[in-house]
Amino acid sequence: MGNGERRSATVSCAVVAQKGGVGKTTTLLGIAGAAWERGLRTLVVDLDPQANATAALDPVSTPYSTNDVLADARPGVAADAVVASGWGPEVSLVPAERALEHRAVPEGRDSTLRLRIALEGVLDDYDLVLVDCPPSLGELTRNALAAVRLALVVTEPSFFALPGAAAALEAIDVVRGSSNLVLRPAGVLVNRARVSTSEHAFRLAELRAAYPGLVLDPTVPERTALQQAQGACVPVQAWRSPGAREVAEVYDDVLDTLLARAAEPARASLDAGVGYSTGTDPR
Repeated sequence: MGNGERRSATVSCAVVAQKGGVGKTTTLLGIAGAAWERGLRTLVVDLDPQANATAALDPVSTPYSTNDVLADARPGVAADAVVASGWGPEVSLVPAERALEHRAVPEGRDSTLRLRIALEGVLDDYDLVLVDCPPSLGELTRNALAAVRLALVVTEPSFFALPGAAAALEAIDVVRGSSNLVLRPAGVLVNRARVSTSEHAFRLAELRAAYPGLVLDPTVPERTALQQAQGACVPVQAWRSPGAREVAEVYDDVLDTLLARAAEPARASLDAGVGYSTGTDPR
C-alpha cells in the first residue's frame, strides 16, 4: 500500500496478552509506527493503566483519558478525549492514566460495552484503530475486545507461552460468543524471539503445533532499537540503525496481516483449536 493511500473501512484491533513483560505495548507501537510510515490515519486507545503507550506517543496535553471515557460512556464521547500525539498529525491518541485502574471491575449491566458505546462514530475517522490492553484478561480487556473486530495476541517464547496464548484466545472466544459476533483473532505474535536458541525454537514449534495458521511469521527479534526509539518518543521506523530497520520490516508484515485479516469474511473456524461461529455485526 502506498504512502497516503486510504482504505474504505476502519481496521480495529486490540493488542492483548495474558501476562506482563512480553512486549505488548512495544508491539502496538511498532504497528502504529508501520501505519505512520504509510501515512494511515491511526488512533491509539490506551486502555492500560500503566499508560506506557501514552508516554511513548508523547501528547502535548491530556485533558481527558480513557478513565473519563469509560466513566461517561455516552455514545461517541471518546471523541472529546482524542489528542494529537507527538508522532505527527497522522497518529492520534486517547490517553490513559493510573486512575483507569478503578474501571477494572464490572460496573453494572453491559459493563463490557462501555468502550464500544463511547467509540460510536469515532472509529470512522481513522484507517486503523489500535487498543492497548492491560496485561490481564479482565474487565478492561473485555471492553477492548467488545469494541474491535480483531485481536492480536502477543507472547514470548517461554514456558508460559502456550498457556498464555490459550487463555487469551479463550477470552476472545468468550467475548465473541457473548457480545461481539464479528470479533476474531488476527494471530499470535511471538516477541523477543531468538530462534537460534533451542529453548526458543522449541517453544515456537510448540505454539505452531497448537495453533497452526495463527502463529505469525516472522517473529519479532529482540533489539535494543525498540527501547531506544520509545525512550526518544519516536516510531522505531524513524530510528536509524540496522536493528530498527529489521524490526520495522517485521511490524510492516504484521500490519499487512491485520489489513488482510480485516478484509476476510467471517469464517466458521480459523483452525486455531478455538471454535468461532459466523455471525453478523451487532453494532
